[in-house]
Amino acid sequence: MITLKNVILRRSAKVLLDGATVTINPGEKVGLVGRNGAGKSTLFALFNGSLHEDGGDFYVPKQWRMAQVAQDMPETEESATDFVVGGDTRLAELRASLAAIEAAYEANPDDADIGMELAHAYTDLADAGEHDAVPRAQALVLGLGFKSHELDEPVNSFSGGWRMRLQLARALMCPSDLLLLDEPTNHLDLDALVWLEAWLQKYAGTMIVISHDREFLDAVTDVTLHIANAQLTRYGGNYSKFEDMRALQMEQQQVAFSKQQDKIAHLQKFIDRFKAKASKAKQAQSRVKALERMEKVAPLLAEADFTFEFKEPGNIPNPMLSISNASFGYKAPEGGEGEEPKTILRGVSRSVLAGQRIGILGANGQGKSTLVKTIAREMGALAGQVTEGKGLNIGYFAQQELDVLRPQDNPLEHMVRMARELGSAVKESTGEQALRGFLGSFNFSGDMVKQPVGTMSGGEKARLVLAMMVWQRPNLLLLDEPTNHLDLATREALAVALNEFEGTLMLVSHDRALLRSVCDEFWLVGRGVVTDFDGDLDDYQRYLLDEAKRLREEAKVAVREAANTAAPVPRQDAQDRQQRSDQAKPIKREIAQIDERLAAAGAERTALEARLAQPLPSADIAEAGKRLKALNDEIGRLEERWLALSDQLEALAA
Repeated sequence: MITLKNVILRRSAKVLLDGATVTINPGEKVGLVGRNGAGKSTLFALFNGSLHEDGGDFYVPKQWRMAQVAQDMPETEESATDFVVGGDTRLAELRASLAAIEAAYEANPDDADIGMELAHAYTDLADAGEHDAVPRAQALVLGLGFKSHELDEPVNSFSGGWRMRLQLARALMCPSDLLLLDEPTNHLDLDALVWLEAWLQKYAGTMIVISHDREFLDAVTDVTLHIANAQLTRYGGNYSKFEDMRALQMEQQQVAFSKQQDKIAHLQKFIDRFKAKASKAKQAQSRVKALERMEKVAPLLAEADFTFEFKEPGNIPNPMLSISNASFGYKAPEGGEGEEPKTILRGVSRSVLAGQRIGILGANGQGKSTLVKTIAREMGALAGQVTEGKGLNIGYFAQQELDVLRPQDNPLEHMVRMARELGSAVKESTGEQALRGFLGSFNFSGDMVKQPVGTMSGGEKARLVLAMMVWQRPNLLLLDEPTNHLDLATREALAVALNEFEGTLMLVSHDRALLRSVCDEFWLVGRGVVTDFDGDLDDYQRYLLDEAKRLREEAKVAVREAANTAAPVPRQDAQDRQQRSDQAKPIKREIAQIDERLAAAGAERTALEARLAQPLPSADIAEAGKRLKALNDEIGRLEERWLALSDQLEALAA
């Protein structure tokens, strides 16, 4: 188990934990929550060994293997599959060890000790899952939203968000007793998030996760650790249960504090009244001592909740916009002669009315961003018409919006520049003092308005983008994953502000709590079209699982079609069926031969493994180890051939 006893943690002069005592039992799934800056990442650094306690005692079992997501952006030409396989540190160690032992054995084949080491190395490698490492890695990569044709693409060919998904897959690939996850959902779509939840629910080790996604925490955790006011408090239960228990605890604390304040006032009144009277001096002194001995109930410290609101739009056209028989996608690049535009969505006919609150759903890669970017004027329609209502004013929060902020400029400079660009379109004061006051309402106070954006956290940058969007007074909010860098408190503030917004909302998000709280209808983007989704988010999760199954079936069909290199099948007649039967006979014969060989090889492997478990001469051990490796390789090749032949047989039958 992991234990903290009276632990003190500091970052520079700030005390983040003061006398923290808590126990985490093996197999528990722990959600670590608290305000930004409370010390969650610092506590993670203690867990992973990169930081040591400043006081008290911290213990984690030395034999525990730990896995966590690397925060650096991977730069490698390795394929996605190989990169994730490399996350299996046990396998990598055993491969390196085997290579060294094989080299030593080639140089000294008569050395009994080396022969013994070689046999053990072969057995250890088999036990570590060498035979299925690639399929395990590919299952992780596909589960996190990659396409089958991307499995062999180099890591460097993917964008930053997708590379971070590969880092997550690499961490999940690593055999571990302790899994540390810091905001694992930030770069995921809802379909990948649903898959990750299912994977983590089956994880057998101890897990500690930092997340600002309440539904994710509810799904994967059974214990909550809360950091606040330099204290660490353990609650049994997921995030929702923690909220209920904490609310009750705060209510009880407030009642106890009020009662104690009444008692203190009563004692103090007696002391003040009688301390000068000799006849009452003893009683007064005893009450002074009672006050000193009293263990004070701390007052309930009001947490500085962040709140904001969208200003009432100047006008609200109705309809906001109308889409008529439109095709959305990517135009052919300039100079790309002969290249056709890439159509993602076709036949789109939709209207967006004043006051609608639309959640945009769709599996990864189906065209959600294409739809959003086209409505936001980032892309043009390939066909059809997109007609905007008079006076439409879009407030657009893009996933990459944080990247287009100027790192060297401060928040005030961003606001001043935006005010100048909008010019007379914005009627309210654009003086520096007014802009400072506005930024202050978004928690950019004092010197923060002059702090370069490049030195700010992701959450602070997201708040700045929200501030800039609110100031523009939009009547249509188009939000694409706005919560990626927001903590729970800011997400709650966003939900409240969106619910009070009087314009129209269109939202893409993997935060199901936000979708549930602010959207009252859903559009589904999938299979090249945009339709209404009649159901709630629970229905949508079931749809995602069915869609994933459909895509897997399509991939199998594609494999069969690729394997079937014969000419297009002519009209089905007796002669054609006979031809197919003739083609199938040699395939069936080879499959039968492989089945027979697999059975024999499997039996020989079982016998060898049993033999290696017995005391043997070193030469025999080395020879048996070599034979075991050869058998494993042969079985792997036979299984691959069996699958390919089975696909050919299915294709013929079809």
